[in-house]
Amino acid sequence: MWTIYEHKTAIKQLNSLPTDILKRYEKWKDIVTISGPSGLKQIKGFHDESLKGEWKGYRSSRLNLQYRVIYKIINEELYVKVVKVTAHDYRKK
Repeated sequence: MWTIYEHKTAIKQLNSLPTDILKRYEKWKDIVTISGPSGLKQIKGFHDESLKGEWKGYRSSRLNLQYRVIYKIINEELYVKVVKVTAHDYRKK
C-alpha cells in the first residue's frame, strides 16, 4: 500500500474543485493507494506522464481535459506527495 501526502496548498485547491473533479481525484487516490503510480499507467484516461523543465522530477495525471494532479514519488516506494491539483497551469508559484 502506498501513502499519499497532500501538500497544504493542494488541500486548499481541493476545497475549491468542482464535485466531478473531486470524485475523479478520489478515484485517482484509490488507484495510487492500492497499486501505486504503475497502476495509473494501466488506465489510459489518466494519461500519467513525467514532467520536464522546472517541474523535472514530478509527474502529472489527467483528471479531465482541464484539471491535472501534479505529484512526486519520494523514496520510490510507499510515499506520494501531491503538490498541486490545477487547471492545467504548470507554472511554479
